[in-house]
Amino acid sequence: MDAKLLEILVCPLCKSPLIYKKSEQELICKADRLAFKIDDGIPVMLADEARKLSAEEAEALS
Repeated sequence: MDAKLLEILVCPLCKSPLIYKKSEQELICKADRLAFKIDDGIPVMLADEARKLSAEEAEALS
């Protein structure tokens, strides 16, 4: 994932910064508790396609 792209990407819903999880190939929004997948190096920033984080996953980010 390009570092410059990561600097400008924000959550499409709340505009919060995202956390890059390289091992899961996801961008995480802590505020909305959503994980946006990265497909072949391209972030899929659609709310309908995002995975909801469990309470445990969201708590682990803190």
